[in-house]
Amino acid sequence: MNRPVAREGLAAVLAGLEGVVLGKSREVRLALCCLLARGHLLIEDLPGLGKTTLAQSLARVTGLDMQRLQFTSDLLPADVLGVSVFDPREASFRFHPGPIFHGLVLADEINRATPKTQSALLEAMEESRVTVEGETRELPDPFFVIATQNPQEQAGTFPLPESQLDRFLMRLSLGYPDPRAEREILRGRAGRATLEMLPPLLDAGTLRRWQDRCETIHVAEPLFDYLQALAAASREHPELSWGLSPRGVLSLLRAARAWALLAGRDHVLPDDVQAVWVPVAGHRLSSGRRETGEAVARQLLERVPVVR
Repeated sequence: MNRPVAREGLAAVLAGLEGVVLGKSREVRLALCCLLARGHLLIEDLPGLGKTTLAQSLARVTGLDMQRLQFTSDLLPADVLGVSVFDPREASFRFHPGPIFHGLVLADEINRATPKTQSALLEAMEESRVTVEGETRELPDPFFVIATQNPQEQAGTFPLPESQLDRFLMRLSLGYPDPRAEREILRGRAGRATLEMLPPLLDAGTLRRWQDRCETIHVAEPLFDYLQALAAASREHPELSWGLSPRGVLSLLRAARAWALLAGRDHVLPDDVQAVWVPVAGHRLSSGRRETGEAVARQLLERVPVVR
C-alpha cells in the first residue's frame, strides 16, 4: 500500500467523521484507532450524547454493513447469534443469521441485557466466529463491535464483569459538546442532520489493508521497555486489586501502532502510547470504580518515566 495515499485516505476519513461528530476530535480519532487495531469499542455515557451517531458515521465512512441491536432484559442469545428454523418444504432446518453477522454491530445499552446474553456477544467478539447448534460460522472481516452502556448507577443495568470488559480494546466517554459545537448542532450543521451527506470513503478491502499495515508499524526495544514499565507500575499500585495483564499490554501495543498510523508514521513513539493509555488501560485496572481506575491510569502516566 502506498503510504502517502493511505495517509491522505485516513485524513479524509477523520475529516468526514469530525464533520458529523463536532467538537470530539480526540474521541473520533480514538474510535477510528480502535477499528484499525482490530479491537472493539465500549462507550459509556448518558443517553443523547452522540454514541449512536458516532457508530453510524463510522459505518457510512468505512462502507461497513451496520446492524443496531437494542439490548433489553428479555433479549436472548439466539436474538444475537441467530437460530435454526425448520423449513417444512425442504424438511430440514435452515439457519437464520442474527445481527452479529454484520461488519459493524452497535450493541446499544449492553448493560441492560442479562449476563447470559452479554456473554454470547462477547464470546463472538473474542473468537470472530460463533458456534450455534454444534456448527461454527465465521463472522465478517472486518468485524467491529461498538457497545454502549449507561452509567451503572442507572436503574435496570447489569454491570459487565472485568473479564468481559477486557474484550473491549478501548472504553470512551463522549461527554457534553462544547458551546460552539452545540450551537452548530442546533443550527442543523452537525450530528444526524449531516449524517446522510457523509459519503463512503473506503471499502472493506482497503480497511483490511490498513489493519494489516498497523501490524507492521515498527516498535523499537526502548518502547517495549516503556510498555513493560507501565504494566509493572500498575501491578504494584496500592489502590488496585490487580494491574494490567499481558493481554492488556498487547492491546496497548496494538492501539499505539494504530495511533502512529493515523499520525502518518511507520514507527511508534512514546507519545502514541501515552495517547491511548487511559482508554486502553483505564477499564482494565481493577479498583471497583471506573473513576478510580482511570485516575490511577493518568497517575501512572505521570510517574513512569519514558525509557529512552
